[in-house]
Amino acid sequence: MTDLGKVDGAFFDEYIYPHLGADREDVTLGPQHGVDFGVVSVGGEAVVLASDPLSLTPALGFEKAAWFAVHVALSDAAVSGVPPSHLAVTFTLPPEMTDEEFRTVWSTFDREARDLGVSIVTGHTARYGGCRYPWVGGATALAVGDPEDVVRPDGASPGDHLLVTKGPGVEVAGFLVTLFEDAVELPPETIAAAKERFWDMSPVRDALTAAAAGPVTAMHDATEGGLQGALVELAHAGGVQLDVDSEAVPVLPGVAASCDFFGVDPWAATSEGTLVLTVESGGADDVLAALDDEGIPAAEIGAVREGEGVYVDGERVEAPDVDPSWAVFEEYAEKVGLE
Repeated sequence: MTDLGKVDGAFFDEYIYPHLGADREDVTLGPQHGVDFGVVSVGGEAVVLASDPLSLTPALGFEKAAWFAVHVALSDAAVSGVPPSHLAVTFTLPPEMTDEEFRTVWSTFDREARDLGVSIVTGHTARYGGCRYPWVGGATALAVGDPEDVVRPDGASPGDHLLVTKGPGVEVAGFLVTLFEDAVELPPETIAAAKERFWDMSPVRDALTAAAAGPVTAMHDATEGGLQGALVELAHAGGVQLDVDSEAVPVLPGVAASCDFFGVDPWAATSEGTLVLTVESGGADDVLAALDDEGIPAAEIGAVREGEGVYVDGERVEAPDVDPSWAVFEEYAEKVGLE
């Protein structure tokens, strides 16, 4: 197991994958390393399920922290292409959280869920000794819809076009610069641009817009391991080769300077909000146009080929061993006295 972050494929295969409870015929997509969601067939409909830990970082302000938390909770279900419909939330809160702080968090959850058509159906809320920020619980999102609408993570095929939204490093700029602004030595206009990336840290509308616009064959969000990790996982899931043109990959304002300041490779660092997707031949223009209409930056960055693995400008790349943003977070949290 890695010291920080998600377990790797070897750990998953040895410790988790052989032990998945009862075999049931209604499970049409079960757990796989690097795959965002599972699917159960119920009454002729597909029920997509995805679970994630829940984090709140008070230094962001509770409204921003809650906005990020609820979008993270919904993102893995959204990359199925089926709109999230239901949410279960568990809060295991530190004793020092006040009722008013929780009111802000919950009203934000309610507002964002209503906006996305999501009903919160169950959960658990309590304060417990020993609990501390940022990890304060977990959430499970469901998306219920037509099985034909599910975009499977293993659906990429040779001949498909490879697209990305927003590009790498979005979370380094949007989250880390916002959180550690007082310790960031960059020009004010660069800091302002980086902080704007905070509101790009959700792939939910990216995924739903793309799936509605064209024949999308696979989607994956670029969280731990960043864009590079997401590309490798998407290629592995589909048993295909991805050829990537690095010059075609968009980089949003504030990202490059932020990554340089923190000393991280933007392609390897977690980038919540960045979506990697493959589209059938002939459908890429429709998907890109739909994303543009929603104000979501996106570009075609390569192609799906016969073979296996990811090649960037002709060179084979692998998933990062460790996401560099974890070390940056720990270093700067200590510098600014963030608890």
